[in-house]
Amino acid sequence: MRTTENDRQKHVVVLGSGPTGLTAAMLLAREGHRVTVLDKDSGGATADAEQAWDQWKRPGVNQFRHPHIMLPAAFALLTRELPEAVTQLRALGARTHNMLDGAYDLAPIGGRKPGDERFDTLAARRPVIEQGLTNAALLAGVTVRRDTPVTGFLTDATPATGIAHITGVATAHGELVHADLVVDALGRNSSASKMLVDIGAPAPVLDRHETGFLAYSRYFRSADGSYPDQAAWPLEHHNSISLTTVPGDAGTWALALFVSAKDRALRALSDPEVWQRVAALYPDMAHWASHGEPITGVLAMSGMESRHRGFVVDGTPVATGLLSIGDAWATTNPTFGMGITMGMAHAVLLRDVLAEIGFDDRDKLALRFDEVTEATLHPAQQASAAWDLHRLAQIDLDIASIPYEVGVAYETDDADWNLRQALEVAKLRDPDVLRAFGDVGSLLTSPEEALARPGVIDRIMELGGDAVGRPQSGPTRVELLAAIVAN
Repeated sequence: MRTTENDRQKHVVVLGSGPTGLTAAMLLAREGHRVTVLDKDSGGATADAEQAWDQWKRPGVNQFRHPHIMLPAAFALLTRELPEAVTQLRALGARTHNMLDGAYDLAPIGGRKPGDERFDTLAARRPVIEQGLTNAALLAGVTVRRDTPVTGFLTDATPATGIAHITGVATAHGELVHADLVVDALGRNSSASKMLVDIGAPAPVLDRHETGFLAYSRYFRSADGSYPDQAAWPLEHHNSISLTTVPGDAGTWALALFVSAKDRALRALSDPEVWQRVAALYPDMAHWASHGEPITGVLAMSGMESRHRGFVVDGTPVATGLLSIGDAWATTNPTFGMGITMGMAHAVLLRDVLAEIGFDDRDKLALRFDEVTEATLHPAQQASAAWDLHRLAQIDLDIASIPYEVGVAYETDDADWNLRQALEVAKLRDPDVLRAFGDVGSLLTSPEEALARPGVIDRIMELGGDAVGRPQSGPTRVELLAAIVAN
């Protein structure tokens, strides 16, 4: 069922002008709704990518300066749903690249095949992504108001159901902004839970891991606009450390190193000289740290724990009139770069559920959105959280293995983790396995669908079934620590 004409005139307030919030705003504006985006940070309105990068500060978004990627599923979504956003991103210099480009020359892969264009995406730095989406949102008729912190929710005086119903927001400027629906796209540090408690509503149920990862990132730029040779796959996992390469716009790129938050010895990576020595240890990634000149110091990010907020408790919404999307609902490990893409997918779910239910049946809208969200997106978030626990346990064992040179292999009975280790080995040894891996890693399809393809599981086990501990070779922890303390 599509929305009624009356529904099409509703006012939606979106909290947060990150990629998730802007995507939701544009999708809802295309449905005919009046949409206002509120964000506490200032800045933004520019048509110049370098100005966005150099001058735009986003203190409300801790990860704003860190590497981000729109996975191919996000690019496909924008191409299908919001082509003007793609136009605006390209106008700012976002660059097309294919996630498998670095693997095509490998003999077992055998080059490109028809259909590989599905692995195309756009590379750009986060400020440039936000600016391009902002420009597209303004063209779509969305009102974007920055420097407008929200301090609380407005509610019905006497909710008939006993469930608090959100009717708008109050801003720090003393303004009351009324809305038929409030969309929380405030990210992993969303204040919506506190604001719900402030109006007497129950807080969402928070499922949070108490430990996580730290990221140490650095940006580079080439003098001639060229880019380093792309890695066969942009993410590798080694003893104590994971590395990812992230292409950007305008001859820029980033390399990020991920370590356990408990690994105090590797906190020395915040020193640029130490960071460069460590990056040089990994041959498939080292050229990314030497091809150009650094344009930042080392950017450190914490607070990467997995979180999930449940907005329906025992079959009852904690409130109606409020729907949370993207990282405001649940977070994934930034190592895999899924945040922007999952947030955009969540925005599409929001649009579709509103089209199905409409605004008037408050409880039904909240329950249906929760149902669809949990069925569609929660499995990927849970898989990410489960991977985190195994990876952190693996790193704990790496740390404990000192002073032994070889270390001890991490073993578990978890079939999903063990299959993932086999897949990491097999992905560059078979073209069909690579594409199955790429489809899942790009969020183009589910693991179940990719692994159900004829022969894929058999080839994974044949080529990688003996993988134990860690599939990628690389420096031992002793060698890693030696590079850190070298003079």
